[in-house]
Amino acid sequence: MTTGEDAPAKVNLSLHVTGRRADGYHLLDSLVVFTSAGDRLDMAAGTGLRISGPEASGLSAGPDNLVTRAAALMGMQEIGLHLSKALPVASGIGGGSADAAAALRLLARTCGKPLPPMADILALGADVPVCLAGRHCRMQGIGEVLDPLPPLPPVWLVLVNPRVQISTPQVFRTLPCRDNAPMQATLPQWRDTPAFAAWLRDQRNDLESPARALAPVISQVLRVLAAQPECALARMSGSGATCFGFFATEMAASLAAQAVQASHPDWWVRATGILPHRSDQLTRATT
Repeated sequence: MTTGEDAPAKVNLSLHVTGRRADGYHLLDSLVVFTSAGDRLDMAAGTGLRISGPEASGLSAGPDNLVTRAAALMGMQEIGLHLSKALPVASGIGGGSADAAAALRLLARTCGKPLPPMADILALGADVPVCLAGRHCRMQGIGEVLDPLPPLPPVWLVLVNPRVQISTPQVFRTLPCRDNAPMQATLPQWRDTPAFAAWLRDQRNDLESPARALAPVISQVLRVLAAQPECALARMSGSGATCFGFFATEMAASLAAQAVQASHPDWWVRATGILPHRSDQLTRATT
């Protein structure tokens, strides 16, 4: 039995904000994929959380850390955990949520503990349920309704974060319209990568415009990505500020990442593929 869990980056290829509940939670309709880039959480000697890695600077291991909160939710506050942090903090690709989900999976598996109720998992963050499932899906509701996707064609992404952090609540407060159209009721079968890219170009990230207003550098990132050869789509993920370029081949993505990093050495840049399709049943989570 392994004593660790990967915490893959979550990318919202589309993110439609379709309403807001009476309690203030926003309703979403999002196409979510997971990538080979991500963090890693391992069991460790001693007690408490230790953090290392290239993105560990400034990240607290205290009670507010989502890994610490997830361990507390499992009743395992004193267990030793080591987080290797490779994803930027507060970057719109689910880093903290993926870490919390990895903690829940790891402690449930190694300690024989049942997972908490979905309402408690959602209290950690709207992205934690989808990160807990850890597979490509359509995410709806406030993040708790997850439906599987058919096998996806090959996709490579270039992830770029300009090293700015954006407050998700502030992005939602700046959103001009909260009752936008969802994706179509039945998603198509994408025959190949160009067809998938063409369909995605007709979708949206409704949080992109308010995020760009709060952090204009996002517009620059999108322009730089869109200018790369063979980039089929440039869009922001989540509430930002990480953006992605969509490519049909690994070589094109790799060359684009090298070019972006060379021209903007202060940005965080990664070329990555999406994880292989998982055919096991995806449970439809509800509160």
